[in-house]
Amino acid sequence: MSRMELYSPEGLRIDGRRWNELRRFECRINTHPNSSDGSSCVEQGNTKVICMVQGPMEPAMRSQANNNEATIEINLKVANFSTFERKKRSKSEKRMVELRTTLERTFQESIMRHLYPRTLIQIDLHVLAQDGGLLAGMANAVTLALIDAGIAMYDYVSCVSAGLHGQTPLLDLNSLEENDMSAISIGVIGKSEKLALLMLEDKMPLDRLESVLAIAIAGSHRIQDLMDSEVRRHGNIRSSKMVKN
Repeated sequence: MSRMELYSPEGLRIDGRRWNELRRFECRINTHPNSSDGSSCVEQGNTKVICMVQGPMEPAMRSQANNNEATIEINLKVANFSTFERKKRSKSEKRMVELRTTLERTFQESIMRHLYPRTLIQIDLHVLAQDGGLLAGMANAVTLALIDAGIAMYDYVSCVSAGLHGQTPLLDLNSLEENDMSAISIGVIGKSEKLALLMLEDKMPLDRLESVLAIAIAGSHRIQDLMDSEVRRHGNIRSSKMVKN
C-alpha cells in the first residue's frame, strides 16, 4: 500500500474515516466479577484489551508496603496471536517495559493513593489484539477496571492516539497509520485539558504539535463520554438489583 492511500485527496482514510473521527469504541466493566475486584474490556477499533484489578490488599512482602500510600503494580501480558507476527514476547521486552512504566507513572498520580496506606493495588492487563492505539486502549481499560473496583481516583483518564500526515492531523490511528507517520498518545484528566499521560515516540514539527494535541484532547473527551455511559449503565443495573432485593 502506498503512502498516498493512507489519506485520499477526498479526505478519507483507508478505513473510510475522516481526519477527526474515532474508530469503533466499545467498553464493558465487571467482565470478570468472580476472579477480580474490578475488571473491564475495551475495544478501540480492532485493538482489544482486558484488565483485572486486585486490591487494595495487603502486600505479600512487607518490604513492598508504603506506610503513607498504596503501591501500584502493573503486569502486562501480550498474547502471541495479538498480531500477524506470532512471536513469543518476553516480560523484559523493551517495548513492554516502556508501556508498563508509562502506565504505572500515570496511575500513581491519578489514584488517591494516600487513602490506602500499606496496601498493594495489582493491575493485570491482557492484550488480545493489536491494531494501533495500544497504550490508549490499555489506559482506558485500567481506568474502567479501577472504577469497577471502587478505587478512588481524581477523575477519569481517557486516552487516544493521534498523528500527523503531511500537514493534516489524524485522530485515533490504526497500525498502518502508526507505522507510517509521527504518532502521539495522550491521556486527559476528566473534561479538562490537563494531561495525565503523553507519549511521543517520533519527531513531530513543533508548529504542528498544537493542532495534533487539540484534536487528541477533543477525541479523549468523546471517549470519556462513552466510558461514563458504560459506568452509569452498569451502576443502574446494580442499583435496580439492590432495590429488588
